[in-house]
Amino acid sequence: MPATAVRARSLTKTFGDVIALDGVDLDLSTGSIHGLVGPNGAGKTTLLGLLLGLSRPTSGTLEVLGASVEQAAGSATGFVDGPGLYPSLTARQNLSSISSLRPGLAEAGTVDALLDRVGLADVADDPVRGFSLGMRQRLGLAAALIGEPQLLVVDEPANGLDPAGKRQMHAILCDLAADGVTVVLSSHRMDDLAALCDEVTLLTAGRVVFTGPLSKLASESGDLDYRLVTTDPAATRRLASLVPGLWVEADPANARYDDRALVVRGPEHAVDELVGRLVASGTAVRELGPVVPPLEAAFLALTGSPSDLRQVSA
Repeated sequence: MPATAVRARSLTKTFGDVIALDGVDLDLSTGSIHGLVGPNGAGKTTLLGLLLGLSRPTSGTLEVLGASVEQAAGSATGFVDGPGLYPSLTARQNLSSISSLRPGLAEAGTVDALLDRVGLADVADDPVRGFSLGMRQRLGLAAALIGEPQLLVVDEPANGLDPAGKRQMHAILCDLAADGVTVVLSSHRMDDLAALCDEVTLLTAGRVVFTGPLSKLASESGDLDYRLVTTDPAATRRLASLVPGLWVEADPANARYDDRALVVRGPEHAVDELVGRLVASGTAVRELGPVVPPLEAAFLALTGSPSDLRQVSA
């Protein structure tokens, strides 16, 4: 296995006069979970289609698993995107039908093992028409894993999943990455990205505006609103006024009906200084956290979305 699972250089895709991707450079490490994020129309679906060999770039180069994408597609990639399933067939019959289209890839017992892996063994013989959205998502993942792909592309994998199903989906993706599978995860869910991804690429208007570790993306968020609950709100206001670059919101709408809660805005280091001052003064901190998660704030900042982050969390 090559150290780099995906390598794109100056990747461009146009549809007539529409530029869907504009000079995209991308490097994905083998065995990593890489997040792909961006607003609607940013080019995410186009990029996923190119990775899967479903279309060809207008210009630029794209290598998957050390070979051209045409050579790798079909034998080394999997895909989950509102999976196309036969509603009248059972879960087992759906997987058996899919595996029959790719002879030699699924050994005897693979179908039942995959159903068990995604938590559908108990409903293996139930028609898919009665499945919930989350169950269909899990069955779609099982279908994508037929043939043990080394590059797995998943689009909103936690869509429709309850907390237990989401935890199971995350565990499966992490296990795959630990086994050397490269996972490309496209999602609008910042919590999924934060929980799963080693690195993320942020697209907007067909261009890469950020690619790198999650910690670096979070640092792009700048000043944040933090919800702060202490044992002495008056003292907290006074101490916050002494910290350069930090201020208390005059109308803490995000205090969430707790008269002890304040909303302070500023950079992370200023909040750290405030906490130190509170501890030194004997004021206990009961709760402290960003009103908008740092990844979401960075997303909004880098994509040119509205700067008033408080609107997002309302």
